[in-house]
Amino acid sequence: MTDLRAALPPARLPKPNDPCWCGSGKKYKKCHSGQDTMLVRAQVSERDAKRIRPGLISPKRPVPAHIQGPDYARTGRPGSREEPDVKSPDVIARMRRACKLAAEVLQEAGKHVRAGVTTDALDAIAHEFCVSRGAYPSPLNYHGFPKSICTSVNEVICHGIPDSRVLEDGDIVNLDITVYLDGVHGDTNATFFVGHVDSESRKLVDVTRECLERGIAAVKPGRPIREIGRAIQVLAEGHGYGVVRAYCGHGIGERFHTSLQIPHVDDPDARTLIEPGMTFTIEPMISLGDWRHRLWDDGWTAVTLDGRRSAQFEHTILVTPTGAEILTQV
Repeated sequence: MTDLRAALPPARLPKPNDPCWCGSGKKYKKCHSGQDTMLVRAQVSERDAKRIRPGLISPKRPVPAHIQGPDYARTGRPGSREEPDVKSPDVIARMRRACKLAAEVLQEAGKHVRAGVTTDALDAIAHEFCVSRGAYPSPLNYHGFPKSICTSVNEVICHGIPDSRVLEDGDIVNLDITVYLDGVHGDTNATFFVGHVDSESRKLVDVTRECLERGIAAVKPGRPIREIGRAIQVLAEGHGYGVVRAYCGHGIGERFHTSLQIPHVDDPDARTLIEPGMTFTIEPMISLGDWRHRLWDDGWTAVTLDGRRSAQFEHTILVTPTGAEILTQV
């Protein structure tokens, strides 16, 4: 019974005047409340001790001069030009190539995930693979971001900056890859296991992957975008997980992020109707506990408020007349 309680977050413990979980017939406050409070504090202290800390960040990696970069490559400031949600056949053809390459970069970088490797080393691998194929790594200098990919470990929700931290046995790490090729972007990510990962984290990752699949399956022309988030939210919360609200999927094409937003919860304001020819990302961020986040002082790294783990998966999809085509596949 103690092991079961240790797996539950504080919000699930009984209220003071509720019957105690142990079946004694006493009120919770007169039975196990004190012991449970000590247990919760111990869990929080243990999580605090294991929280990810910033490492050293190496200089930006150079991109060969012959590679075409996006408008922000030099200045760090993306332009404000909008683009249509429904893409032309030419843009779609180019996106197929960019998205395929993004999937290949993710696959290559993922091969090197193991204990003892730094996230900066993974950035170097992805960067070199990308530029060797004539593409620009889209995150590099986007609003000043200093690296070519995002690496989000354990409680880092998204936008983790690759640095000198060494991956440890039992970690989970998300690699977020976007490439710019032939004037368009392709965006994908996945969460990887580092060595021997506990069953709680494995289930989180498996459910998060399924959340992405459910979201993609909800893409049908004529339906409102909110149905994508509804499908994700129902599955995640059915497992007792939190769905991060602060970050969402987005339109993508010649711009890295367009104004089209794809929430991962059932947002009544997401009333835009899905149309064939739209291209956007679905990228649910699912947490073991609290869905809220806080931001590190670097202005990028978002971590869970309670320090519990978070996982994410992402694909860029094309809306077809009958559903969705995943573009970010090898």
